[in-house]
Amino acid sequence: MSGAGRFEAHDERPAPDEKDERLPEHGERERSGGRGEQGHTGGADGGGTGSGDVPHGTEGPDPDGPARIPLPRASVEDGGRPLPDLTDLGDLVIVPLDLPHHVLKSLLGAWALAACSAAETAAVEEHLGACGSCADEARRLREAVGLLHQPESLDLDPALRTRVLQSCLDRRPPHIPVPAWAAPYDAETARLDALLQDFGDAEWHAPVRLRWFDADSATSRRTTVAGVIAHLLSVDGLIAAALGLPDPLARITEAGMRDAVGPAGRTEAFWRTSHFPPTRSVRGPWREQSHSLVRTVSFTGGHAGGLGVSYGDFELPLHDAMLDRAFECWVHAEDIADAVDYPYEPPAPRHLNKMIDLAARMLPAALARRRRTGLAAPARGRHLGVAGEPGRSLRLEIEGSAGGEWLIPLDSPAAQGSADLEVAHVALDGVEFCRLAAGHIPPEEAAVGQVGDRDAIRDVLFAAAGLSRM
Repeated sequence: MSGAGRFEAHDERPAPDEKDERLPEHGERERSGGRGEQGHTGGADGGGTGSGDVPHGTEGPDPDGPARIPLPRASVEDGGRPLPDLTDLGDLVIVPLDLPHHVLKSLLGAWALAACSAAETAAVEEHLGACGSCADEARRLREAVGLLHQPESLDLDPALRTRVLQSCLDRRPPHIPVPAWAAPYDAETARLDALLQDFGDAEWHAPVRLRWFDADSATSRRTTVAGVIAHLLSVDGLIAAALGLPDPLARITEAGMRDAVGPAGRTEAFWRTSHFPPTRSVRGPWREQSHSLVRTVSFTGGHAGGLGVSYGDFELPLHDAMLDRAFECWVHAEDIADAVDYPYEPPAPRHLNKMIDLAARMLPAALARRRRTGLAAPARGRHLGVAGEPGRSLRLEIEGSAGGEWLIPLDSPAAQGSADLEVAHVALDGVEFCRLAAGHIPPEEAAVGQVGDRDAIRDVLFAAAGLSRM
């Protein structure tokens, strides 16, 4: 078939007497500029396409067709007209727009996000003064926006776990509850375990310096994060052994156990007899031991709280030993957090209050030990040998949500604190007092308020620092 025949077969142009609704009228074609009578771009002799179709993009605007993007408008500076003088503008006053209610309501979300123009903001705020329902909605939106921009740290509140557990236990009490005196240890070991769970090798080997006071002198020992967990595992083993649970130092030979007495001795023995420096593998045994301790004291129903736990040169009842371990777990968790540059919050106030109470109850015995070694002034009470008699006392005031007041007998652990025989008063923040008792703050820098006998105040502050140990 020839080329002409192919074109004729596909020629779909309308007949001369038919009206093509797609094309504009003749007059419109003529007004569109530069076209022949039949709308061709060229006549028969003009070399045009001869199709009779109007080239795309040359028709007039179709009111029923799709919208078209308008051409950019010319700038005021390009219009050739003079610009207004700024001094003639006067004070610019924002005039609220006159908008209907449904439009103003739709702007509340943008207003809460501060995304409205000045005029829209003025219109919305004027409307809020007269429309109660929109005002309530605006307040709720503003509160929601506040949640999107929390200024606080993203770290969880340390009391969150306790509140969640308490809420659950209020709805379904446990068949075997954790005794109140073991709850701080349960909470602090759980917090430390949560801190450790994402540590990589670099964090586990980060250097940590353990600090405490010995004979009024600051002492320290260098180790790693893994070494701190090994230390906690070793000392918690004192309670495990008292409860009949496996001792983590049982693998150590008899020769290695000769000096493994007390917290420091057990820790040094564990470090010394390990084939390799402690690594992340120490987390599993420590975690399992802490869970076993909490389970075991819970099964006893709290009746084993008076069981004695030996620390070598002194002994604590089990309920106080668990508080002591909770306190040391928090202190060393802060040491670890400092080593990896991570924030760590103090314990929940009610747990912190129990730890402060334990330290305050241990102060009279600590004062007596200092007096025996010549580090404290001699006793000056009149009834040193009679237990329960009132004696000279220092009032220890602990400020903050975990605070309270304690009367510390100064001359004998057997004496009774007496407000009538109060000779000094010391005020301390709760967390600061705990860090003093942990050996992390020098006694000379700890007290924020002192009144009364300076020697008594000094003896008590140094006795508090002397409670610390490795």
